[in-house]
Amino acid sequence: MLELVVARYTEDLAWLRKRPASLYVTVYDKSADGSAGPDALALPNVGREAHTYLHHLVDRYDTLAEWTIFCQGKPFDHAFDFKKTLRAFADAPDAISPLGFRWLGHLIDTDDDQGERLFRPWSKNEDGRGLELRGFHRALFGTDGPAAYTFVLGAQFAIHRDIVRRQTRDFYERALAVSITFPDAAHCFERSWDLVFGLIGIDRHWLAGRQTVHLKPMRHQTPDLL
Repeated sequence: MLELVVARYTEDLAWLRKRPASLYVTVYDKSADGSAGPDALALPNVGREAHTYLHHLVDRYDTLAEWTIFCQGKPFDHAFDFKKTLRAFADAPDAISPLGFRWLGHLIDTDDDQGERLFRPWSKNEDGRGLELRGFHRALFGTDGPAAYTFVLGAQFAIHRDIVRRQTRDFYERALAVSITFPDAAHCFERSWDLVFGLIGIDRHWLAGRQTVHLKPMRHQTPDLL
């Protein structure tokens, strides 16, 4: 079974009406206005999408779908063909990824462990603060992390339940607490979801030293071929 988990905060979810019929959907709503409909599960507005994802992993640890697709309420900013991707997954779930994990988006980028490269100059980071990925990694794993984090922008991915269960429920409970208490935790998780599951989600050899890779053409950019 495939399950789509949607982390919503006020976004219009009309696009879900065109989802594949075989795709089970769970919507977690943090808007607190009931506009997501009666079937949505309300959560407190803390921790952004990372808190939502981790709540699902903790709560459903023993009853996870074979594949879970995690996305934002508006997934198209970073994955403009998201609906097409869902149809492909529904048609051939065994082809989602031999790794058991697949980033969903079109732009690979890299940040350093203090957020100097991407987070500090980000237009929505109005006070120009850094991102303490070094401390985040220690809080989550109890060890020093890498000097650089390569990820697909958007915090959206598909994960197989066998990969999820390589980590214990206690680990995800700790991660859930970190998602609430650590400063800018959701941005840290966005950069490290593959590491959360004990994987390297992007082949370092394929990257060949590149920090930024466009996987599909966007705004007249020429894509790299994956």
